[in-house]
Parts: sequence; C-alpha cells; structure tokens
Amino acid sequence: MNTSLPAADTAAVSDSALDYVASCDLPTPWATFRLHAFVEPASGKEHVALTLGDVGDGKPVLSRIHSECLTGDGLFSLRCDCGPQLEAALRMIAEDGRGALFYLRQEGRGIGLVNKIRAYQLQDAGADTVEANEQLGFKADQRNYRLCLPMLQHLQISSLRLMTNNPRKIAAMEQIGMQIAERVPLVITRNPFNERYLTTKAVKLGHLF
Repeated sequence: MNTSLPAADTAAVSDSALDYVASCDLPTPWATFRLHAFVEPASGKEHVALTLGDVGDGKPVLSRIHSECLTGDGLFSLRCDCGPQLEAALRMIAEDGRGALFYLRQEGRGIGLVNKIRAYQLQDAGADTVEANEQLGFKADQRNYRLCLPMLQHLQISSLRLMTNNPRKIAAMEQIGMQIAERVPLVITRNPFNERYLTTKAVKLGHLF
C-alpha cells in the first residue's frame, strides 16, 4: 500500500518522544494481554500498548491504533463506533493468538474531552463531526499517529496487519517506516445515533467501509 497524508496533516506528523515506564499482565474477557506504559514528556500524557504473544519476531503483527474515546470506550456511547471497534480489535487479537493494540490519549480526534463535548453540542444543533470541529477552530482531525513510533520500536515491531478503516493511519505508519502487510477492515453495526457520524467519516475523511 502506498498512501500519502493530506497536506493539512503534515504539521501533525512531527517527531514525538515517549519514555517507556513499565509493563504488567492485564487479564481481559478475551485473553491476558501484556500492558506497556509510556509517557509523553512534552505533554505529560500517558499512552499504552497491549500485546499478546511474540510480536518482535519480525512477522507482520495484527495491530490496532486506537485513539482514546471516553464516551465510546468507557461510557458506552452510541454516537460513535469507538467502543465496538476497541472490543472487536481485542477479540480479534485474542483469536489470532498474537497482536498489539496501541491506545493513544488523543480524545476527540485530538481536541480533548471538553472540546469534544462542545463539538457534540454543535452536532446536536445540526453540524456534522467535521463541521463541529472546524467551528471550534480545529482541524477535522488533529491526531498524531507518529506517537506510535517509539512504542513500535520498543516492541521491535516492523510490519503490521493493521485493523483500520482510516487510510490516514496507513499513510502515517508508512511515513515512519512501518511495512503495512495487510489492511484488516473493522466492520461495526450502524445504529440510528451513529449513522451520520459514519457517513461523514466516509464522505469527508475518506474512511473505507
């Protein structure tokens, strides 16, 4: 695959340093993962990676890059597909017996939790997700996937079977030197609350469904 990031995203792909802190076992309903903690010195944000099996053997690793979504991951919101995608990715890694999930603290496509709630308020009044972010003075998507580089290097991962519908993630990984051996779609059931959200993802952000 060879995809390039939109020009507007170039500034977001600056070098980002993370410091590795510690690892532990994390039992879940699907498997007992290894949880690895990293800290971003520039912001103080904490990011984690979950791994299962030997991910540093040089073979393509079934992987998911997941941005923090408190409303979807923790509060079961039906406005997005984040929670179901997170659960599906962990289940698929467990079924494969090997893989990695990178959980990045980039709430609301990088605008933060409070601004995300402000954006939701604008969406309640009729804006779509892209329009709401732009009305607040942000880009449609401000996330920086280069944060994954020090995590991937620490785990000795060089090739990914990437679970994503977002071509920007593929482009970002290729730009930091990761080989994308395969794109694995994450198909989530639509509902009346996330229908417009998913349509906007496809039409305005180029997501593949």
